[in-house]
Amino acid sequence: MEINNILGDVKAVVAVNDIVEGRMVTLQTHTLSADFGSLVDLPGVDTPNTADEAKKARFMVAFPVTYQKPPFYISPPQMAYALRGGFDQADNSDFNADVLTTYPGYKISKTIPSGTLARAFGAGTYTIPSGQFVYSANLVPGAGVSVNYAGADRGKLQYEATYDSDVVVGFVTHLDSTTLALTVTLKEF
Repeated sequence: MEINNILGDVKAVVAVNDIVEGRMVTLQTHTLSADFGSLVDLPGVDTPNTADEAKKARFMVAFPVTYQKPPFYISPPQMAYALRGGFDQADNSDFNADVLTTYPGYKISKTIPSGTLARAFGAGTYTIPSGQFVYSANLVPGAGVSVNYAGADRGKLQYEATYDSDVVVGFVTHLDSTTLALTVTLKEF
């Protein structure tokens, strides 16, 4: 996903389930937590499961920008306070994470793992790579797009034939005929 222009809110969020970058998500409560409750204060996000949830999917999710140097640990290890407290407590240094040399936010269509910090972008213009939206020949500049809530396409943008202000979340700006990348402008709510 490419961010062309941000017009609305940008929120720090926590992925409640595994979500592919560039999908539309809804804000929701969650019970995920890291040491000292550092994730509890952030809203959770997930792709919609029903038509009503799809109407509320107003944010596009992406990996947060990082200033770390490689290697990258996805999901970040969460060490209990005992590790910092000395050797008088049980060993807790084992963790399960993917170790990467290239940050996944720098690649196209990567999955944000459940429990990982992410960014949710509101109104603005975004370019979504091929495969991350439901293709239709009707996706021409000015066409309305809505959020899919069914099966493997959950959270993907799709062509909306009728203009229903509750369902349409944005409009097509450009469909690149070579790369099949879709540029959309999400509207302000």
